[in-house]
Amino acid sequence: MRDILGTIASRYLIAILNLVLIFINAKALGVEGVGLIGLIIASINIAMMFNGILSGNTIVYFMNRYSMKAVFAPSYVWTVVGSLIACSVMKIVGMLPEGYFLHIYLLSILMSLVMANSRFLLGKDHIKGFNITYMLQGGMLFIVLLYLYYGERRQEVSSYIAGMYIANGIAFIISLLMLFPYFKHPTEETSKNYTLSSLLREMFAYGLWGSADNIAEALTTRLNYFLIGRFGGLSSVGLLDAGTKMSESVWHINRSVGFIEYGHVAKSNDSQQHKTITLQYLKLTFCAVTLATACILLIPEWIYTDYLFSEQFQGIRKVIAGLSVGIIAFGCNGIISQYFIGSGKIRYSAVCSFIGLAALLIAGVILIPLYGVVGSAICSSIAFCCMLCFSLIMFCKITHTTVSELLINKKDWEFIRTAFRRRH
Repeated sequence: MRDILGTIASRYLIAILNLVLIFINAKALGVEGVGLIGLIIASINIAMMFNGILSGNTIVYFMNRYSMKAVFAPSYVWTVVGSLIACSVMKIVGMLPEGYFLHIYLLSILMSLVMANSRFLLGKDHIKGFNITYMLQGGMLFIVLLYLYYGERRQEVSSYIAGMYIANGIAFIISLLMLFPYFKHPTEETSKNYTLSSLLREMFAYGLWGSADNIAEALTTRLNYFLIGRFGGLSSVGLLDAGTKMSESVWHINRSVGFIEYGHVAKSNDSQQHKTITLQYLKLTFCAVTLATACILLIPEWIYTDYLFSEQFQGIRKVIAGLSVGIIAFGCNGIISQYFIGSGKIRYSAVCSFIGLAALLIAGVILIPLYGVVGSAICSSIAFCCMLCFSLIMFCKITHTTVSELLINKKDWEFIRTAFRRRH
């Protein structure tokens, strides 16, 4: 639990900085500038999800079966190849913002390398290093942008791109330095015999499902950016991005818990322990995410338009309200998804993400032309709820979990209280 609280604390520290940065971007760049940045980041994230075939959670899974040295080279080389494939496909289908192909390609490589390093650290249970890497990415971006926006007075999208290069470059160097001791003095090496070709086959077989899952999930969470961009332009994307970032700030809870859960599940072969861990973390996540979402919903519209953003962001509260149910559903689904991935049942997670993507596309075609940005937010909620329903059904079927076991009981509250007493 110490690792969970430390991870949540580090992520919420960066989440606060990111929220402040959203407000700063809104003042410095306006709603269209925020929209363009949103499209650039969405494109990078999709490329990174494709790179996750060999450089995402695949690393943690195979580090427990092979040596770190064996997994390192394939994961690094693939970031260059995977980014090129993903960015080229997005350019062909017209998803990339005009004139930003090279930046999106290079940043997707750099950020994927940082992601790979963080997963190596997680695989070695170096949770502190994992958290430091994440904090460097967000913290340095905040500091660099403050300097560029107000020190250099360069209030333009190019400054944000420069900040991403600097912040992720520093995070890459520091995280790589933290990995060096494991190369010089390996603590454990697998005795399993393998060839490079057999290792690559295994990693691709596992990673392709994981990547399909992640790409479908990324598209489910961000495809509406491209859809609303076609129907409403960059200003609509900017409004949606601002509301989405405010709402998604609560996901740092489930993602922090999920990283730790994945590590426990991936290292254990006890199916009953998998079930117990997942149920405990699922209930904890539901309570925390629901509470955090409710707090965001209580913020009145005038706070956003008069103080946090500007009049250009009128209607942001409706966007947040449209997203709220889906935000809670997606947060809970993330915990069950980590169970599927960590226990080797990654196909269920992939199918879940594709169900969400299909629901988003169907709802988007109907609701976005009629209701614009708010319709886009509701589409996301529909998609996330469909994902959670599927995951719960499959989890209950696989683990023989009853409906009553999904309800919070005294043992769950005791788990939380005991964990906090250990922390202190």
